[in-house]
Amino acid sequence: MNTWIAFWNILAKDMRSYYLKPPNISWGLLFPLLWIAMFFVRSGLGMDKLPDLLPGLMALSILFGTTSVLSVTVTFEKKSRSFERLLLAPIPLEILMLAKTSGAILFGTINAFVPLFAAMFLIDLSGVSWGFLIPATVLIAISSTFLGLFISVSVKEVFEAQTFSNFFRFPMIFLCGLFFPIAALPMYLRPLSYALPLTYGTDILRGSMTGSNVMPLGSNFLILAVFCVMLFYISLRNINRRWIT
Repeated sequence: MNTWIAFWNILAKDMRSYYLKPPNISWGLLFPLLWIAMFFVRSGLGMDKLPDLLPGLMALSILFGTTSVLSVTVTFEKKSRSFERLLLAPIPLEILMLAKTSGAILFGTINAFVPLFAAMFLIDLSGVSWGFLIPATVLIAISSTFLGLFISVSVKEVFEAQTFSNFFRFPMIFLCGLFFPIAALPMYLRPLSYALPLTYGTDILRGSMTGSNVMPLGSNFLILAVFCVMLFYISLRNINRRWIT
């Protein structure tokens, strides 16, 4: 019982201190929306193409929202040494880091549904398969959050975390099939696309909205779950090596 009380206290503290701050909102919501607007203006596409772009917009909102949050919370607390004090808490490390990341997962999931809610007033979404879309959104938020955790425990300064995050985020815009089909990429870049978790999450979102997924949905879910476990394990290993052992 004490472990879960500590879990909720850590989560509540992070929600009060870090979430809904202007940088998180701008990176998590405004940047993807502006990117889509630029894409529409540049390409001259009509509103009928919005269902094809909506999965990419949702995925971008999750990716930038979660990684922006983690780069601030964990890296800032490492610099102020409050992160080290937190590691001394008498709760398992796995529960502790889940508490630190649950807020970002929630924030990323909410981010994804903001553009989806706005799209409801513009296009017909009656054909959306919510049974696939909702768990896929949560899994994308988890994998993106754990990617942000991996980045934040690998650097010392907040600006380093932001720079390192962009090293992953901006290539994903072009390599994960968010707005351009992977089949349209050069052959030598396609293996890199399939090494990124967002590729599989975006494919599920596209399949649940338009039925145009490239890979089987079951395989996408499985691979995305493996990425979640792997990123969380690597982050815990880095924490153990740097601060505990």
